[in-house]
Amino acid sequence: MIQENFKIKGLTSEEVLQARATHGKNLLEGKKVHGLLDALKSLAQEPMVILLLVASAIYFISGSVGDGIFMGAAIVLVSAISLYQDGKSRNALEKLKDFTQPKCKVIRNGELDEINSEEVVLGDSLMVEEGSIISADGRIVHSNDFSVNESLLTGESLSVYKDTEKEDNKIYKGTTVASGLAIATVTAIGNETQLGKIGKSLEDIQEEKTPLERQINNFVKKMIIAGAIVFMIVWGINFYNSRDVLDSLLKALTLAMSILPEEIPVAFTTFMALGSYRLLKMGVVVKQLKTVETLGSATVICSDKTGTITENKMSLAKVFALSAQKITDTKNSLGEMEMELIRLAMWASEPIPFDPMEVALHDAYQKTNSKDERPDYKMVHEYPLDGKPPMMTHLFENAAGNRIIAAKGAPEALMAVSNLSESDKQQINKAIDELAKDGYRVLGVGETRFQGTDYPKKQQDFKFDFKGIVAFYDPPKKNINSVFDAFHDAGIKVKIVTGDNAETTSAIAQEIGFRGYEKSVSGDELMKLTETELQERVQTTNVFPRMFPEAKLKIINALKSNHEIVAMIGDGVNDAPALKASHIGIAMGKKGTEIAKEAASIILLQDDLSKMVDAVAMGRRIYTNLKKAIQYIISIHIPIILTVFIPLVLGWAFPNIFTPVHVIFLELIMGPTCSIIYENEPMEKDTMIQKPRPISTTFFNWRELTTSVIQGLMITVGTLSTYQYAVYQGYDEAVTRTMVFVALISANIVLTLVNRSFRYSIWTTLKYKNNMVPLIILVTVVLTALLLFVPPLTRFFGFQKLGAHQILVPIGIGFLSVIWYELVKWKKRGKKTP
Repeated sequence: MIQENFKIKGLTSEEVLQARATHGKNLLEGKKVHGLLDALKSLAQEPMVILLLVASAIYFISGSVGDGIFMGAAIVLVSAISLYQDGKSRNALEKLKDFTQPKCKVIRNGELDEINSEEVVLGDSLMVEEGSIISADGRIVHSNDFSVNESLLTGESLSVYKDTEKEDNKIYKGTTVASGLAIATVTAIGNETQLGKIGKSLEDIQEEKTPLERQINNFVKKMIIAGAIVFMIVWGINFYNSRDVLDSLLKALTLAMSILPEEIPVAFTTFMALGSYRLLKMGVVVKQLKTVETLGSATVICSDKTGTITENKMSLAKVFALSAQKITDTKNSLGEMEMELIRLAMWASEPIPFDPMEVALHDAYQKTNSKDERPDYKMVHEYPLDGKPPMMTHLFENAAGNRIIAAKGAPEALMAVSNLSESDKQQINKAIDELAKDGYRVLGVGETRFQGTDYPKKQQDFKFDFKGIVAFYDPPKKNINSVFDAFHDAGIKVKIVTGDNAETTSAIAQEIGFRGYEKSVSGDELMKLTETELQERVQTTNVFPRMFPEAKLKIINALKSNHEIVAMIGDGVNDAPALKASHIGIAMGKKGTEIAKEAASIILLQDDLSKMVDAVAMGRRIYTNLKKAIQYIISIHIPIILTVFIPLVLGWAFPNIFTPVHVIFLELIMGPTCSIIYENEPMEKDTMIQKPRPISTTFFNWRELTTSVIQGLMITVGTLSTYQYAVYQGYDEAVTRTMVFVALISANIVLTLVNRSFRYSIWTTLKYKNNMVPLIILVTVVLTALLLFVPPLTRFFGFQKLGAHQILVPIGIGFLSVIWYELVKWKKRGKKTP
C-alpha cells in the first residue's frame, strides 16, 4: 500500500549492486584493527614471555645451548596457546557483532524490504518510523507527524519535527525517530555521514572495566609485585652463595616464573567470550561481556505481558458497538454497526501495520468489507501514541476531499475526550469488565470531524464520538508456567509490568497460575507513592498494569534501592529508559524496536522468555567455572613457589631442585587445564535451585581463598615430604628432583578432578560429561612418561629413571595431598554420600 500511496518504487536490484560497487558498504571505518598484529604486540608485553626471553638469553650466554633452545621453543608454544585462546575469543566476539547489527527498512523494486543497516546504499529509499535508529543520512521525500531526537549530534534533548516543506528536511545516521514515519532518499553512507565525520572523536573512548575485571587485574598486579620482591631476595641469596651473576639470575627467574599467575587474565577473557558465544548459539545475544557476570546475580525479572507472557498472535475476537449495546463474537455474523466499528479501528491504525493488533484489524477489515477503500485514501496527519493512558489518531483524505479521522487507544482515554452520557459510560464500563475478566485486550475506538489544516496541537483537543470497543485475544505461551517456575526455583522474583489494563492483566496472570495475580498497582497509583512506600510496595506486589515510561523507571529504581539485581524485558520506544536503567536490559529480537535493542544489554532472538532461564543458568555456570579455574591456579601455584623457595632459603641438600625448564613445563600443563577443562565443565545439578549470588560478593572472598591456600599448602607438604623422603633414602639430586616432579604432577591431576566441584564427590563429578578431562589428563600422563623413560629427555630435564617403588611413593603422596578435601566436601553435604 505504501508504494501506491507515495508513488515510491525505490532502487532496482541492479542499481543497488552498482551503488554498492561505487560507494561501498554503509560502515563507519575507524581505526584499522589488526587482530593478529595487536595480539602479538600484547603478547610481547606479557611478563611471562619477557621472563622466558631473558632466561633463554642467559642460557645461550652461559653456553647451555640445549636449555636455550628449549626455552625458545617454550616461548613459541606459550605464544601459540595464547594466540589460539585470543583467536577463539575474538572470533566469538565477531559473531556477536553480526547479531547486534541494527536492521532498517528500504523500498526496492517497489516493495518494502528489511535489511541490515550496512547494506543501505546511496540513493536508497529509506523508511524510518517511531522506535527506529536512522541508518544513513538522507533527504525526506514523505513524512507523517515525523520527529527526530538528534541529541547524539547536537546535544539537544528535545525532538525536532521535520517534513519535506521545512528548510531542515534532512535525517542523520545514528539519530532516533521519536514519532511518526518518514521516507528519505539516502544522500550519504558510512564515513561520509555526519556521524562518520565526527566519529574520530569516539575512537579513543576506552570501555570501562567491569568490577570482576578490576578485581582480577588487582590480584594479578599484587602477585607480580610479590614476585618481584621474592625475585630480588632469591637472586640475592643465590648470588651471595655462588658469586655467579648469571646463574643466580637464572635461579631467581625460576621463582619469578612460578609466582606469575598469567593464566588468570587469559582464563577470564576466554570464559567470558566463549560464554557469550555459547549464549549466542542458544539464541541469546549478549552485547557486553560484563552482562555475563551479572546474569548469575539477577534477583528480579520485570516482564512485559504481550509477546513475552503471551504469544503476541493477536486475533480480533469480539467487538462492542456502542450503538448496538451488545458484545458480538467475530466468528458470528456481524451487523453493519460492528463492521463500521472494525472499519474505523483499521483507519486508526498505521497504513503499514507492524503491531500485531493493527495487523489483526487490517485482516478483519479485509474480511468484513467488500470494497477496499485503502488505495483511495492518503494519510494527511498523524498523532502518535501518547497520553496517560495512551491513544493515537490518524487523519486520511481521498482525492474528493473526504476525510476519515479515527482514533483508538485505552478505552478510558477515548472516553475522556468523547461526548458520553452516564448511561453510555456505564454500558462501556460493563463491556470492558466483561471482556477484560476473560483476558481480552481491549481498545476503544472513536471518530471525529474536522475541516481545514490548522490541526489541534494535541489529539485530546478533538471531541470524539465513542464508537465502541474492539477486543483481542492473545493466548499465553504454552511454556510460560514452567519458565516462571524455573525462575522461582532459582530464587528470582518475577513481576509483570505492562501497559495493559488491570483486569486483562490479572485475568491472564490467573490463567497461567502467576503468583500474586490478586494484587496490583497501576501507573497512576504508583506515581503518588512516596519513595519509602514505593520501595515497600514493589517488594510485595507482582502485577503492575497501565504502566508508562516514568512509572516503569520508578519501579526499576525502587527495586535497585532495595538492593535487587534487576532484569527488565521490553520492546518499545517507551521501554528504553527502564531497559537502560536496569542491571540487565532484555529486548525481544523479533518484535523489539531498534531503540529498545540499542538500550538493552541482551537480545532474545526468538522472543522466547525460556531462553532467559538458560541465560541465567549459563551466567551462573560461567561464573562458577571461572572461580574453579582461578582457585585451581592459586592452589597449584603455591606448591611450585614454595618447592622452589623453601629448599633454597633453608639451605637444604639440593637448594635448586627446579630450574626454569621444569617450571615452564608445569606452566604449559596448567594453562590448558584451567582454560580448557574448567571452561567446558557442565553446570552442577543444584546450580538453578540456589539463591542468586549477591552482587556485592567479591570474587576473591576470604573463605574461598583460604580453601585454595590450604589446598596449595597441603600439596606443598606432599612435595617437600617427597623431597625429604628421597634425601633420607640417600638418593641423589636427579632422583630427588624426579620424585618431587612426579609428586607435583600427580597432585595436579588429582586437584583437577577434586576441584571440579567444591560440594559433590569426585565419584559424582567423574560422571559429568566433559570430554576435555580425559584428553588433558592423558596428554599430561604421556608427556610425563616421555620425560621419565625417553633417555634424551630424561637427561635434558636433569631427571633419573625411577624404579617402581620410586614412582609409586610420590604418586601416592601426591594423591593423598589432595584427596583429603573429599572429607571436607562430605562434611558439607551433611555426611550424605552422593
